[in-house]
Amino acid sequence: MSKEIPYKIYLEEQEMPKAWYNLRADMINKPAPLLNPGTLKPMTAEELSAVFCDELVKQELDNDTRFIEIPEEIRNFYKMYRPSPLVRAYCLEKKLGTPAKIYYKFEGNNTSGSHKLNSAIAQAYYAKKQGLKGVTTETGAGQWGTALSMACSYFDLDCKVFMVKVSYEQKPFRREVMRTYGASVTPSPSMETNVGKKINAEHPGTTGSLGCAISEAVEVAVGTPGYRYVLGSVLNQVLLHQSVIGLEAKAALDKYGEKADIIIGCAGGGSNLGGLIAPFMGEKIQKGTDYRIIAVEPASCPSLTRGKYAYDFCDTGMVCPLAKMYTLGSDFIPAPNHAGGLRYHGMSSVLSQLYDDGLMEATTAKQTEVFQAAETFARVEGILPAPESSHAIKVAIDEALKCKETGEEKTIVFGLTGTGYFDLVAYEKFHDGKMDDYIPTDEELAKYAAKLPKVEL
Repeated sequence: MSKEIPYKIYLEEQEMPKAWYNLRADMINKPAPLLNPGTLKPMTAEELSAVFCDELVKQELDNDTRFIEIPEEIRNFYKMYRPSPLVRAYCLEKKLGTPAKIYYKFEGNNTSGSHKLNSAIAQAYYAKKQGLKGVTTETGAGQWGTALSMACSYFDLDCKVFMVKVSYEQKPFRREVMRTYGASVTPSPSMETNVGKKINAEHPGTTGSLGCAISEAVEVAVGTPGYRYVLGSVLNQVLLHQSVIGLEAKAALDKYGEKADIIIGCAGGGSNLGGLIAPFMGEKIQKGTDYRIIAVEPASCPSLTRGKYAYDFCDTGMVCPLAKMYTLGSDFIPAPNHAGGLRYHGMSSVLSQLYDDGLMEATTAKQTEVFQAAETFARVEGILPAPESSHAIKVAIDEALKCKETGEEKTIVFGLTGTGYFDLVAYEKFHDGKMDDYIPTDEELAKYAAKLPKVEL
């Protein structure tokens, strides 16, 4: 296999990718396959097609094709907001007094306010091409649901969103944006599905989780003719679509004559992080380039840093396939804090494999530390960041301050995944001193880990 990865030939003149980069093609150890929960055999394309769109199933299972062409219709949509800017944080550097150069890749310059639109438009496109009537999905903080509602509106598809109950209640304006684009939005767990009723019975008063919402969305998709389920993170296909982030970032750095030393991304299910690091990780694997890659997750939901690397259900209702990933357990219900879309019990199989192979690091950040970093960034860089993004900001600041101590002139790149203008309830609680730093105990995590499926391959 050639060690020269010709990323640049897959960029248009304005440096927007013409093809998605499939990191799996360059991974030495491929991510483990999804398993059928009944047979414990690898899921076939036919089995996955009952839940997902046919073309997306092909992308999900493709571990070999390095570049997959982006259809022209999707590229035309991307042109409304891509390429997204790679910005040098001069004011933050000055505030910190660091010799480090800090860059951030800003994905919030669209109505959804986040990177999620990159995959939403692709998944909606393939659903429309297949002749489907609509799609179902889950959303945590609301960025994914907003993005999908926009994409479905563009292609005239029905969109049913199950929104984690705590976010549904905390973010009514995010909910209304989804409804503006024609989506129906239901707080999860609901009483509209069998799995929702079961979860409510077992956990009275629960504030929900992404795992709960996924179960409900899958149930509705499978039980409604002409519908399929789409997911905003975790899956291989989603990381593939999000590779546009990293491809653009790398092209911009090359244009500036810069080489990144440290690449930092927030980590929930893994879509933003996987997309940001894709071409850098590809070079690290194939050429040995000494990139230091850091995943930052909330201390309240620490799947990489404190989870088990094992097969687990992707959803709380245990109706989805089993994925091998770093997981806290599919029935783990995170504290109702403001980590938003990072409140997922597991991590992408791609990122889990890379982490297990020692190709990237992982760390955690406490909630109040994250908002302190968000406030520092907002005051000097002029963008109010999303809580999720602020996990990466916190560690970028930490690394820049280390450079201040050592005098090293490193180049730091982090993903600013989106804006926080729908997260003002969280900012209010931080400013009023009503925000705490709940961290699950070892005993709590051990209780969930003990329930992991017993899979022997």
